[in-house]
Amino acid sequence: MGHVQDRWWKEVQDQETKEVTRVKTSLHGNGLRYKVRYIDPDGVERSKSFPDRQKKKADDFLIEMESDKREGKYIDPNAGKILFPVQAESWLKGYSNDAATRQTVKSRLNSQIYPFFRKRSLVAINPQVIRDWLGEMNEQGLSQTYQAVLFETLSSILNSAVDDKRIHRNPCNAKSVKRPKRAPRKVIPWAESRAKSLQLALPPRCKPVVPLGVGCGMRQGEILGFSPDDIDRDEMMINVCRQIRVINRQLVFSLPKRGKERQTPIATGVLEQIDDHLEVFPTVPVTLPWGDPSGPLVTVNLLIAKENGDPYGGDLFNKVMWMPAFKRAGLTYTSWQDGMHAMRHLFASILLALGVSVKELAEFLGHADPGFTLRTYTHLLPSSHQRARAAVDGVFKPRKTPSAQTA
Repeated sequence: MGHVQDRWWKEVQDQETKEVTRVKTSLHGNGLRYKVRYIDPDGVERSKSFPDRQKKKADDFLIEMESDKREGKYIDPNAGKILFPVQAESWLKGYSNDAATRQTVKSRLNSQIYPFFRKRSLVAINPQVIRDWLGEMNEQGLSQTYQAVLFETLSSILNSAVDDKRIHRNPCNAKSVKRPKRAPRKVIPWAESRAKSLQLALPPRCKPVVPLGVGCGMRQGEILGFSPDDIDRDEMMINVCRQIRVINRQLVFSLPKRGKERQTPIATGVLEQIDDHLEVFPTVPVTLPWGDPSGPLVTVNLLIAKENGDPYGGDLFNKVMWMPAFKRAGLTYTSWQDGMHAMRHLFASILLALGVSVKELAEFLGHADPGFTLRTYTHLLPSSHQRARAAVDGVFKPRKTPSAQTA
């Protein structure tokens, strides 16, 4: 059992009378007066000192420590004194096995989170500090969606500090902290004419990106990492098994997003366009590391490559091929709706209009959760009103034909 030591006074027993009296120690009047001593769950003696006139605080602290030990809630008071970046770097090690994902998160930490929290210890981060940080992000004009992403990262790091028993609770979860919400963005698919105009404006070596994006729903990195060898011509399916991405400024091959391969159907018209392209521009063998710059070298026969045979990274392709094509086509480029991802949205709208189920579409797009697909594209689903009327008319036969009713 712990106890509170008064460092300014001590009890002395008279050897003859056995009377106990209190006398001043050599420390009287100097330094902190009360020293709480207790044994932690690991059997190590711990202590914390309090100034004069704070005996009650010392007693309360001892009671709290002993209670936490009994209930299994004990946290070393010194554990939370480490600086925030130390905890963040520890959290990042277990965040993801994907090097590119870690690189993205590291960039967010360096640019938006460390500048505010770098010199703060974990125990110094309270709800007021979180509110101040949110206010600073608002002053910087960061979008609500980006604020939500940063907040989720911070909260996850502080949750890891709770798990590691460095702090009792995550201040991000306090009632006084208003969690930023991602701003809803309604997907507005391109008109098919826009995709066709863009394909005509792309350089000949790059024209297949449109049928692969609009016709197969592939992401940018998957298109740039696509090989005709990935096509199963008997089943008329594409094995989407890789993408090209940039890690530490170096191009690498890797699995598609979330490390998940998938199959998507390839239409005859898309296959014909690829075959026509191959007659003019044969595939180019490209060798890149797999997974990260130190990974094993893998050679793939790419469909899309530069004239010198080098592969494209996403940013470079956007700058030298994708965006200039809009200008040549007489189209206005809008960054948030005209990236290569827009072709996936058009692919989704085409399939939904023809009755493809949300579950199937999620599989073709590589979404882990069909619910996400539904939330993203629910407004594109064909109206069920007319189908519902037709079903009920099958029971209650109308005297007038639907055309007469419409007239």
